[in-house]
Amino acid sequence: RLNHPNIVTIYDVGEDQDLSYIAMDYLKGKNLMAWSKFEDLLPATEVLDVIIKVAEAMDYAHRQHVVHRDVKPANIIYDQNSGSVKVTDFGVACLTDASKTKTGTILGSPSYMSPEQLAGQKVDGRSDLFSLGVTLYQLLSGELPFIADSLASLMYKIANEKQPNIGMFRPELPSCISQIVNKALRKKVEDRFQTGEQMAKALRRCRERIENKGQSKKKATA
Repeated sequence: RLNHPNIVTIYDVGEDQDLSYIAMDYLKGKNLMAWSKFEDLLPATEVLDVIIKVAEAMDYAHRQHVVHRDVKPANIIYDQNSGSVKVTDFGVACLTDASKTKTGTILGSPSYMSPEQLAGQKVDGRSDLFSLGVTLYQLLSGELPFIADSLASLMYKIANEKQPNIGMFRPELPSCISQIVNKALRKKVEDRFQTGEQMAKALRRCRERIENKGQSKKKATA
């Protein structure tokens, strides 16, 4: 169902002598967990470039009625040399146009889940965009927005508490970044970005602002 430059291509699925297999793209690069600690963070503009591509991939998937349900750094492969970004592991994805879609099933990685996903409610593409907001937060700050000692406590924080302002970790980041993160991580689905393309546009505008600011500084020092 999915054919997009930023989504891993699945060529074949089958069984051979009782062994199940999936034949897919051979991907160069590393998953984004390699750049999720404070001492290993990528430059902010590079992070935005990566997340823009993921947001566009999610927009495409959602228009095909596919919700990933497990968007996180470990499921995004990035090759720094080529700039290639691939979203992988649609293992817990669901089809929103399928009549058999069930509610009450919690699948995915709790730290990246939206409030409605943790509550076992029916999810749509806006849940993936919440998870992408968590990913963006982590790649820019080296921290998860919601941290707790137990799953119950984590679920409560995600559902009820606001994340620490990303400026606490990176005060040099422009205000547009914290505005994007805050919108992506809104508790109510209707308050978030409604589509991946909407999120990608906001990220592009923010990236341009950072670039323009950098160019103005260069001119001033020259």
